[in-house]
Amino acid sequence: MGMSSLGAGDLLLHPVRLRIVQAFLGGRTLTTGELREALPDVPAATLYRQVATLAAHDVLRTVAERRVRGAVERTYRLNEAAATVNAEAAAAMSPDEHRQAFLTFVAQLLADFDRYLDAGGGDLGRDLGGYRQSAFHATDEELTEFLTRLRALFGEYAAREPGPGRVRRLLTTVLLPAPDS
Repeated sequence: MGMSSLGAGDLLLHPVRLRIVQAFLGGRTLTTGELREALPDVPAATLYRQVATLAAHDVLRTVAERRVRGAVERTYRLNEAAATVNAEAAAAMSPDEHRQAFLTFVAQLLADFDRYLDAGGGDLGRDLGGYRQSAFHATDEELTEFLTRLRALFGEYAAREPGPGRVRRLLTTVLLPAPDS
């Protein structure tokens, strides 16, 4: 069967599946109806097909089911461990596969930014947003310490539940070795 032969990169870097995964980030649970509201530009048949693919690969897990007008409505939650391309899978990718994956990632980032602007965004000061690139020097050990501390800090914030005044935010990172110029 075709679905079982999908690698982690193929599974997660499909543009619609990537948007579905992003919709669940932050511990969200959503029904397919709520997901349709979150992604109104995705045709319903495409959305249901891609949700089924993600559920078949344990990226989305069913956490509740209920009958609605004779059909079963499922509520899903992201299985974050399965929604990650691990180091082993990334190491097996060719340079061209990495280029394609990164292109998909950047295209999705651009689409996220377009949706932000289309929803009335654009005042990054007001919205506490931004985009920038910074450089630093670190040994492998120092970088490992930095990443460990960053993950711990992010984990504290990611564990917070939605509530009054809390706006869902996306933090996107790219970490690359930079050639010395």
